[in-house]
Amino acid sequence: MAQTRYAPDRGLTRRMVFTMFLIGLLYVAFMGVLIALLGKAWPLILLFTGGMFIAQFWFSDRIAAYSMGAREVTPEQAPELHGAIDRLCALADMPKPRVAIADSDVPNAFATGRNQKKALVCATTGLLRRLEPEELDGVLAHELSHVAHRDVAVMTFASFLGVLAGSLTRMALWSGMMRGGGRNNNTAILALIIPLVSVVVYVISFLLTRLLSRYRELSADRGAALLTGRPSALAAALTKITGQMSQIPTRDLRQAEPFNAFFFAPAVSGQSFSKLLSSHPTLEQRLDQLSRISRDLGRP
Repeated sequence: MAQTRYAPDRGLTRRMVFTMFLIGLLYVAFMGVLIALLGKAWPLILLFTGGMFIAQFWFSDRIAAYSMGAREVTPEQAPELHGAIDRLCALADMPKPRVAIADSDVPNAFATGRNQKKALVCATTGLLRRLEPEELDGVLAHELSHVAHRDVAVMTFASFLGVLAGSLTRMALWSGMMRGGGRNNNTAILALIIPLVSVVVYVISFLLTRLLSRYRELSADRGAALLTGRPSALAAALTKITGQMSQIPTRDLRQAEPFNAFFFAPAVSGQSFSKLLSSHPTLEQRLDQLSRISRDLGRP
């Protein structure tokens, strides 16, 4: 992690390294199976996967911002948001990221970018309208913690394998049919085995990234609370955002749900999600941690 005043989190570092190691092994195994099944098509597979990874990693900030409708804003266009980020970056002794606003009534925020120099922090109009200044500081400090710990880049890499599994399934089936000259016994076997392998790879990578995502959210909460010294403000923001999700139109929530892993709080529509599948820890877990930090700091 680059030197900032955010408290180092060795637990997060260990988990990121271990998750990356497991996903790397999974990737190598997946590629080995595909190469063994598709034979001479392996150079095309490597070229495709390499290009896909570079594009996703290099342009992750632009892809995420475009997908979520974020537009960069200047200090003149959003003085309060820029002012808050300026104060927090000075407090954390870290470079200021680009600042954006997404026109959405869903109260949320996210950070993206492969490193601190390419980072972007975005808040929705719904968030800016609902939170008090101290609460907004807590949310923005949480997002800056993601940037400082580089876990945005790690999550981008970790989620790549799941995307790759689906893409390679289609590519492998097409390649197998072209190589086989049409439908035959070998093509039929490939059509069965490759999707099955891809599903297994997707499920494993999905569960690993969800496990890491839940811990990184707790780590960002902890980092934000210690940096600002106001864990109660972050707790208030969490409670307010989660409580008001039920007031957001279902259509808006459905549009936001695919990006839950990026957001400060999950966009849920009143449904109960399994802890195993959730990208975020429960509200109770987050508030309990913030309560313990408050006691340690001797603040209400």
